[in-house]
Amino acid sequence: MHIGLKNQVLSVWLLSFLMLGCQFNRDKKKTTQVIESDVSDSISDQEVEIIAVVENILKAAGNYNLEELDRLTSDKAVIGYTMLKGGGWKNTEVTIDEYFESIRNRDLKPYIEIVSDYDIIVTEERMALVRADAVVNKFGIPGLREINHIILIKDGNQWKLLSIGWTAQEQPGEKRKFDLEIFARGYAQAWGSQRPGFVAMFFEEDGSLQVNDGDPAIGREAISNTAQSFMTKFPDMNVRFDSLAYKTNGVEFHWTLTGTDSAPEGKDHKVKVSGYEFWTMGEGNLVKKSKGNFPSEEYNRQLEFGIE
Repeated sequence: MHIGLKNQVLSVWLLSFLMLGCQFNRDKKKTTQVIESDVSDSISDQEVEIIAVVENILKAAGNYNLEELDRLTSDKAVIGYTMLKGGGWKNTEVTIDEYFESIRNRDLKPYIEIVSDYDIIVTEERMALVRADAVVNKFGIPGLREINHIILIKDGNQWKLLSIGWTAQEQPGEKRKFDLEIFARGYAQAWGSQRPGFVAMFFEEDGSLQVNDGDPAIGREAISNTAQSFMTKFPDMNVRFDSLAYKTNGVEFHWTLTGTDSAPEGKDHKVKVSGYEFWTMGEGNLVKKSKGNFPSEEYNRQLEFGIE
């Protein structure tokens, strides 16, 4: 999460965080050895599940998807961070409700938080303490390094966020360089945001987006309308970044879309289709022109009959 409000955090969170923190410090070396070894052989199914929950929380936060965040968090969840600024550390603490309220009153831009390393401790399969070392990236440029300390609690069969706190520091200048793959990952995440304007922000002001043989949408408002049409059809849409393929005159952004056709005229069928956009990038490291390609015949078949 990445926020800028200031208020008082609940004392119960501080106590629980300190208590679990002590256990975390005692067991950190052992846990790190598990996480850093071969993932397929060493990480338990439970740890895989916990990482997936954390990734979903960070994704929802980067998209400012309040509905999804509400589903993933406890009603009394709390948030706090400390940031190095002007030679000193500045603390910020809020409740989850205060965070939600702040989102409704802010000028928002999407970001993607990419985790490089996890440490996990699970107690009685009911509470998990997670350390996630991450970098916040905006439009392909790395920004803050945030080391997150996350407490998850089991609510029935679902892990929910009880608290999250992190340290935040600016990356040195040599690391704040545009990375097209990070840009592509952020763009893919934005398609699942239910905020069509986020998709349009990845294009130049007069950029264009064409879907198969349709007329190109020119300008951010038109691109936003195109994104909205897909978001309306697939409220649970997720776009996965698959790869980049570099060509002499541009780059192919390969993706896979999954979602449920829940539009009023839809049949609630599941859809999974892969394709690519051919990008021409502008001088400001935003998309100048995108030509989308995906198998429309298979797409329409899945809309009618679902995935086989």
